[in-house]
Amino acid sequence: MAPLTDWIGRSEERRDHLAVQPCRFMQATLGHEPTLAKGDALPQLWHWLYFLEAKPLHQLGRDGHPTKGEFLPPVSLPRRMWAGGRFEFHLPLILGKDVTKRSTIKSISEKEGRSGSLCFVTVAHEVFQDGALAMTEEHDIVYREDPSQAAPKAAPKAAAKAAPTDASFSETVQPSEVMLFRYSALTFNGHRIHYDSAYAQQVEGYEGLVFHGPLTATLLVDLARRQTGRMPRAFEFRGTAPLSGLPAFHIEGRDEGQGTVLWARRWDGALAMTAQALF
Repeated sequence: MAPLTDWIGRSEERRDHLAVQPCRFMQATLGHEPTLAKGDALPQLWHWLYFLEAKPLHQLGRDGHPTKGEFLPPVSLPRRMWAGGRFEFHLPLILGKDVTKRSTIKSISEKEGRSGSLCFVTVAHEVFQDGALAMTEEHDIVYREDPSQAAPKAAPKAAAKAAPTDASFSETVQPSEVMLFRYSALTFNGHRIHYDSAYAQQVEGYEGLVFHGPLTATLLVDLARRQTGRMPRAFEFRGTAPLSGLPAFHIEGRDEGQGTVLWARRWDGALAMTAQALF
C-alpha cells in the first residue's frame, strides 16, 4: 500500500445548491421558528448542511463513516473524530444560489499519544459563489486506536482540563436524542456515536451518545455573533474533551481585544471545546 503521505495534495471539487429547506430544518433543530428564505445569508458554519457525501451502505465502515482510501487517506486506526477547524469569512453565502467547494488534503501526521497511536489529517476547503471566494476552512481530523478493554469505558474526568471560570456571558444547552438525530440527518453523518448508545459505550468507550463537535462549534460562533451584534470575519475551534451522555452543558465566553474567546464547559466543569471569533 502507498504511504499515507502520498495523499497530501489530493483534491476534489463538489457543487451544490443552497436550498432553503435544510436551513429551515436546522432552525427547528435548534429550537427556533423556521424563518430563513431565499436571498438570506447562510448562517456561519451552516455550510456543513451541504456538499454531503452519499455512499451506499456496503461502502460504510463499522462506525457508519464511508470507508477510507478514496479522497481521505486509508488510515488504519478505527476511531475518527473532528478535532478542530479554522475559518475565514470573505463574503456571505446566499440561500437559493449555487456553490462550489474545492477540497485538498493539506497535511498528514502520525504520532504517539497517551491513548496510543494517533493520525492527524488536515483538509483545506475553499467555498465559491458567483465565481468569488466566499470562505475558507481548514478541517482537522484525528484517528485513534480503540480504547483498551482494561480501561474505563468513559473518558476519565481527571484527564480533562478545567474550563475557565471568568465567563462574562453563558448559556445552557440541553442535548437530546432527537437533537443529535436531527443534526446527524441534516449533515448525512452516519457516525454511530451520535445515535447508537450501545456502540458509543461498548465499542468507542464513551459515557453515552456524543454531542457533535461541529454542532458545538456552530453554537459557539452564533453565541459570539449574538453577544457582539457583529459577524465574525474569522473563527477557530478545537475539541478538548467529549460531550457525551446527554447532560446539559454550557457555552460561554468573554470579549478580549479584537475578538471573543469562547468555550464549552461540561457538567463536571471540564473544558470540552475552545474557540475564538475575530471581528
